[in-house]
Amino acid sequence: MVRLKEIYGRETIPLMMKKFSLDNPMKVPKIEKVCVNVGVGAAKTDPKLLETARKVIASITGQQTIVTKAKKSIAGFNLREGMVIGCATTLRGDMMYEFLDRLFNLTMPRIRDFQGVSPDGFDGRGNFTLGLRDQLVFPEVEYDEAIKGQGLSITIVTTASNDTEAKELLLSLGMPFKQ
Repeated sequence: MVRLKEIYGRETIPLMMKKFSLDNPMKVPKIEKVCVNVGVGAAKTDPKLLETARKVIASITGQQTIVTKAKKSIAGFNLREGMVIGCATTLRGDMMYEFLDRLFNLTMPRIRDFQGVSPDGFDGRGNFTLGLRDQLVFPEVEYDEAIKGQGLSITIVTTASNDTEAKELLLSLGMPFKQ
């Protein structure tokens, strides 16, 4: 069994039931999915950058990516509807818990001058979005294969009804928030 999933079942559920006075363990918020997204704006001129980004995200998440396309044209960005602008993947189940475990315990301590994740990333509905400036903080990424200075966005979708429940859930799983 995945370590973070065990922690959720053994420690988080009783803690959340006690803290929020829940009578049923099924009412305890849980993580539904994790979405990893990379925008590669320069892919419209150099298609190799998109393939490199897809390989890097596949090595980070252990899962293939899908190509994202522009939904509408924006003249200021020289962008036409249907142009390829990035890639994304959605993690669920055991792969999601493994990814979060690696993110909390291996990747975040590798970030230079890391003092914790800002709690401002909640959207008001219990979901948390985290942006990383560089892909090289992941131990799976080799320096030669990554796009220099390419960031990524990680969205953690929970079943929590508000931000306080979601924050408590992520804290109990080991998310290092700023104090």
